[in-house]
Order: sequence, then C-alpha cells, then structure tokens
Amino acid sequence: MPTRVHEFAWPDRVVVGTIGLPGARTFYLQVRAGTQIVSIAMEKQQSALLADKIDEILDQLLNVEGNPHSVPTSTPIELVDNDQLEAVQEQFRTGAMSLGWDPTTAQVVIEAYPITDVDADNDDESLDEDDAEVPEMLLVRMPVGTARAFAKRTREVVGAGRPACPLCGQPVDADGHVCTLPDL
Repeated sequence: MPTRVHEFAWPDRVVVGTIGLPGARTFYLQVRAGTQIVSIAMEKQQSALLADKIDEILDQLLNVEGNPHSVPTSTPIELVDNDQLEAVQEQFRTGAMSLGWDPTTAQVVIEAYPITDVDADNDDESLDEDDAEVPEMLLVRMPVGTARAFAKRTREVVGAGRPACPLCGQPVDADGHVCTLPDL
C-alpha cells in the first residue's frame, strides 16, 4: 500500500505550538499551505531537538566558504509568528524524524513518520475503506528564513512550560512541589 505523503514544498506557515496547561501540554508541529493544514503530535524533547538541529544546520551553512545561500543569523522580523495554532486535528503522533538540507532549493527538509508500535491504539491511525492501516508521513521544505523563525519560536514554546525549582531543578506544578535534595 502506498504511503500517504503530506507534502509542503513552500508552506505559508510552519510552527510548533501546544494545547493544554504547562505540565500537561501536547506539542504539535503544524504546517499550512493555503487551506491545507496538517498537525502532528510530538514530544517536547522532539520539538526542542528539532529546533536545535535546524539552527545547527543553518549555522554550518553560514560558515561554508562561498556559500551562495543567504542564511540569516537571527529571525527576520517579518517572519516572526506568535499566533496560536489553527484548528488542530491530529494526523498522527510522531515517531522517527529526519532533518536535512536541499542545496538545489536552499531549503531545510523535515520528514516525520508516525509511531509504528503495533500495540498502538487503532483509534489514532488512518484507515482506508478496508480498515487497513494507511502508512503516512509529513514532508516539509522550508526556506532558511522560515527555518530560523521556526527554530526560535519552537525554543520559546518549549521554554514556556512550568518553572524550574531553584533547589532541585525539577518542574514545579501549579498545585505545589515537593523535592528531595541530592545526598551531599
């Protein structure tokens, strides 16, 4: 069965955002082109690592001698996106991801694949008419300025969670926190 590819070559919007309160947030990578919107659930750590690796790729490109690509060192002001997620309908929960650079189009490329646990609840999987699982993936290509803005926003979203306890460094819940100090 062929894989259903949700492909965005030049998206109008690509962001990470959350739904829920700190400590119980669900992270989403949301991509929109025109009226097509795809939202995939991610772990907080996946979001943070994706932002770090995108910045790493862009920073490496800045140091390539004779690099013909105009890579911004910071987020272009016109690409700052602080808006909330649009209507979220989860396509799948992200498992494996890959990140790359396409020099022919000067774009950062993200590929995301769903978790493939055979014990996963079938309610979250896409089914065709015969109730057979349809494999899916998300393919996003974004120009360097958009990628820089994406990484910045993602770091801000990840950092907007629960504050850290000044004693143990663990997140403090809204209803309190009990920490144990390490043995000295």
